[in-house]
Amino acid sequence: MTPMIFDHPLIQHKISLLRNKNTGSKEFRELVGEVSMLMCYEATRDLPLKEVEVETPIAMAKTKVIAGRKLAFVPILRAGIGMLEGVLSMVPAAKVGHIGLYRDHETLEPVRYYCKLPSDINEREVIVLDPMLATGGSAVEAIKMLKEAGATNIKFMCIIAAPEGLNALMDAHPDVQIYCAAKDDKLNEDKYIVPGLGDCGDRIFGTK
Repeated sequence: MTPMIFDHPLIQHKISLLRNKNTGSKEFRELVGEVSMLMCYEATRDLPLKEVEVETPIAMAKTKVIAGRKLAFVPILRAGIGMLEGVLSMVPAAKVGHIGLYRDHETLEPVRYYCKLPSDINEREVIVLDPMLATGGSAVEAIKMLKEAGATNIKFMCIIAAPEGLNALMDAHPDVQIYCAAKDDKLNEDKYIVPGLGDCGDRIFGTK
């Protein structure tokens, strides 16, 4: 599937603030949540609706509500946690899973260390959350873990992506729709996204 790259002015404005090295952790966390909330609006556009009747103060009205499709958000630890509050503000009834991966600094391959998913993950539409799609290794592995657990309807949502990561994820999981707020130029020799915004986890949590 072709990745959806967002061009909404509000999202692009907030990404400019995220990129600024002088943006502090508090504002950075808030911006990550706000961008995630705006992206969630589009990522849930295909949710099915059903018609119901409600009584307004004036008369009966035919209107629409979401038709029962179950959602789950699965952040990749730790930076993905920063996106969770924003998406849950849009879909507060969604269940939440967590996947923990880290990158081996010698092999650069993802290493699993945690996985806790809703018991009915196979019945849910799953949106994986990770602010940065760099090499794509963590995203590819996280989606593999979800498929092993029985999930079949999976989307991936990130804020910044490198072309290398997008290509790796599309090659490994062509059935997964990718939502991305900004596609950057490349990875540098240390596998950081250029121009990027630095280490997103460190900036969210104020660590180094």
